[in-house]
Amino acid sequence: MIVPVILIAIGTFYVYGRIGLNNSIAGLALAHTVLAIPLVMIVITAALRSYDLNQELVARNLGATRLKAFFAITLPQIKFSVATATLLSFLTSFDEVIIAIFVSGGANATLTKHMFGALRDYIDPTIAAISTIMILISTVLMLTTQFIGTRRSR
Repeated sequence: MIVPVILIAIGTFYVYGRIGLNNSIAGLALAHTVLAIPLVMIVITAALRSYDLNQELVARNLGATRLKAFFAITLPQIKFSVATATLLSFLTSFDEVIIAIFVSGGANATLTKHMFGALRDYIDPTIAAISTIMILISTVLMLTTQFIGTRRSR
């Protein structure tokens, strides 16, 4: 999280150039996943600190498999944190233009890369409209998550 995104983008571009993942959906998805991992780890680690492991152990002692114990016991207890981590990683990836500039291209370019290119090449009111919609979507998602979280804590 401390390393500037431009350095991650340059390193990713260099590595992808060697292994042939530049201008590919898989390369773009992998780069955005690497960018979002620290956010997900922080949120999920915080959730697991307050999680009671004994409940999962009891389920395992009563015959549940690891997978069934995870889905029946652990996931319901940390589902709000998983949803928050998913939302934060989506918004981080949705907002990231620097990595998209280095890694994607052609038909695999993201919306933010197209918007950045359009702002650089010509002024178009469509970009302002798309930006407004992006801000509204981000705000609605964050407010919905907060509303669900406060309603659940009551």
